[in-house]
Amino acid sequence: MRSTSDTIAAIGLAIGGALGIAGTFVAGDALRETLWTIDGVGIVVATALLTMKYQRLGNDLVAAGFLTFLAGESLLLAGNAAGLQASVPSYAGGIALWAAGLVMVSAQATFALWIRLMASVAAVLFSVSVLMILWGAPLLPISAPLPALGYPFLVLTFIGWIWALLKPER
Repeated sequence: MRSTSDTIAAIGLAIGGALGIAGTFVAGDALRETLWTIDGVGIVVATALLTMKYQRLGNDLVAAGFLTFLAGESLLLAGNAAGLQASVPSYAGGIALWAAGLVMVSAQATFALWIRLMASVAAVLFSVSVLMILWGAPLLPISAPLPALGYPFLVLTFIGWIWALLKPER
């Protein structure tokens, strides 16, 4: 039987993925910051629960990966209300931690290969974005093609994690 924690984690990931993408496309700053704040809280709750789940299962690397992702999302939340330009330093730190967390979660065969591949592509795209920001490129969280190209791969990763949480037991 599925645990309440798994269901809440799946809901948090779904809210995070949906509102995160939606926030990227809205024109108004206040609406974007609101959507991204709700998105961030959903992801923090989900990854906290996933950290506990995989720690209890004895999968320390995956648990630490979710914890690292949580730390990155917390940095994003901290800079969110400052607006796009002012949030760039915490954004760069946050997506750097996202990338590290995604690699850690995907380093073992805990999740299906397609989920790990989506996470790996997202991690590479976010890592390149971080390096570009550090080297002086004027990237904002909504800049295209990077970092925006990483978001669909991140959401596909979330969908995979949700699927893994909610699939029927065999």
